Amino acid sequence: MELSFKHQLGLVCVILLFPALCNCQEYYTKSRASFYGSPDGYGVSRGACGFGEYGRMINNGSVAAVSGLWRNGAACGTCYQVRCKIAEYCDANGANVVVTDYGAGDRTDFIMSPRAFSQLGRNKAASEKLKKYGVLDIEYKRVPCRYSGNVLFHVQESSNNPGYFAVILLNVNGKYDVTAVELWRKERRQWEPLRRVSGAVFDFANPPKGELILRFQVTYPQGYTKWFYPKTPIPAYWKPGATYDTKIQLN
Repeated sequence: MELSFKHQLGLVCVILLFPALCNCQEYYTKSRASFYGSPDGYGVSRGACGFGEYGRMINNGSVAAVSGLWRNGAACGTCYQVRCKIAEYCDANGANVVVTDYGAGDRTDFIMSPRAFSQLGRNKAASEKLKKYGVLDIEYKRVPCRYSGNVLFHVQESSNNPGYFAVILLNVNGKYDVTAVELWRKERRQWEPLRRVSGAVFDFANPPKGELILRFQVTYPQGYTKWFYPKTPIPAYWKPGATYDTKIQLN
């Protein structure tokens, strides 16, 4: 069937616009950023995500607290490129940060660790100049996380085998949000949801005895979701503070 010129023109427009529609997440968003103090320039272990010491040291301490991006804790562990726009001082690539905390400031989307904020500058002297501003106009975009190794289940130190179980997912690569975690109840032959208690922490009161079979759901940037099934269960003798390998690696 032959297309009319009008239909051909419409098809060309769709083809030309399609890449832009597909890559809209590549554009930067304008905002503001500040930084908090820490004795060694790293993050803080008491961050709202619940990462503990992992959240303080991850990404060599280049971490940040967010407010509008928080999304009820789904932002925890996600990665962003942040750059300022003062040509005299600002590095063109800026800083890549990992979200580990919640924090709201003077119309800021990011409150960065000192190490992360320093990376906004072209050099050490420029970074010191930027710190004197206190708050900077910035632009940011989400970027894939590049953690090494598989996704991990970290059992929260607050857990108490067998009366209470709380878990955090670590090393979630790519641009995925962890949106749900479920536990298989063998005796009931059904999946039951864990509660997102705060940040990245999911918990379950009175978990079943024996090994724990979990699955987790991620949301893709396009909006659709997918469940992942770890290849090994959490053993029956699980301990608070222990970390278990899911044998799954996300890209």
